[in-house]
Amino acid sequence: MISPVAHIASMSPYALAQLNAPEVKRLISLSQNESPRPPSPLAIEAGAQALKAGHLYPDPDWGELRLALSGLHGIPAEGILCGNGSMELIACLVQAFADEQNAVLAPQHAYPFFRTAAQLVQARFDVAPECDGRVSVDALLAAVRPDTRIVFVANPGNPTGTRISRADLVRLREGLSGDTLLVIDEAYGEFADHLGEPMFDLVEHGDTVVLRTFSKAYGLAGMRVGWGLFPAEIAGEIRKVMNPNNISLAGQAAAKAALLDQGYMRATCQKTVRLRDGLRQRLMQAGLDVPESFTNFILIRFASPEKAHRADEALRAEGVFLRPQGGAGLADCLRATIGVAVDIDIAAGILERRAEGEKT
Repeated sequence: MISPVAHIASMSPYALAQLNAPEVKRLISLSQNESPRPPSPLAIEAGAQALKAGHLYPDPDWGELRLALSGLHGIPAEGILCGNGSMELIACLVQAFADEQNAVLAPQHAYPFFRTAAQLVQARFDVAPECDGRVSVDALLAAVRPDTRIVFVANPGNPTGTRISRADLVRLREGLSGDTLLVIDEAYGEFADHLGEPMFDLVEHGDTVVLRTFSKAYGLAGMRVGWGLFPAEIAGEIRKVMNPNNISLAGQAAAKAALLDQGYMRATCQKTVRLRDGLRQRLMQAGLDVPESFTNFILIRFASPEKAHRADEALRAEGVFLRPQGGAGLADCLRATIGVAVDIDIAAGILERRAEGEKT
């Protein structure tokens, strides 16, 4: 049987959510950072209508979607690239600009797919320490080496849920050389937009990319639509390694329609934030450590990796699945997606009872 190339054979598969509930239990998945609400009715209708043209290839330039994004965010349409989720754009960036002769840098507890993307091209993957679950600009700058080609920062972060300010990101950009690409992954950006710190203007300097997605605030995870703003020269190189028909007709149509229903998206964010903050308060009152979050999830820190594992086992026994974070260097943590209220209440109750039991 044919063997894979050596560096692929040495890789571990990307860690997928494990969702095998006991037969007698209803599956409650709070593990994949999905929206607690379905997409806008406008998006559902647009996606359904697009199926009538399902015999045709989708627009490889995402023309209508790019124009809608341009109009909403006040950014140039020609700088926008759309991907099969932002994961495709992350992988293409690394494929185009890194290889076995250089390095990719990210914070210590960064989104694990940054590492996977680097491994695919045999680039060295370096990490910089974080400060209490927050990205440290000073640590990132200290970790830069002469061969560092790309620096990834998710802001707000996954799995920590924390964020750093625009001023910090500007300082990071100013501290990097012009031949080091800064990629700011704003997959959860809509949950922090109310703070009024947009980053798209940094792209004008030619050495920064800002990524976003429709999977979270817009509730279109199943449609797989990500996007980003790219400098022209970088966009041209990314095009070379992208699938030219990467987003389906339905995905493009649904995403465009979702953009036109900003009221629905904002209502989704507001509902999610209310549920998130309520859950955080409950768990903190139970004695658990839960950092402030700017996303649609919370990170729950336990006293030890063993206690996190036992809590995870207790939840799974009841059909409730959170996401262990050992792969992000946080073995003492579980990440809880903000789902519907009844599911959150069940998960919180299990964790509260365990916390109370450990006190007695």
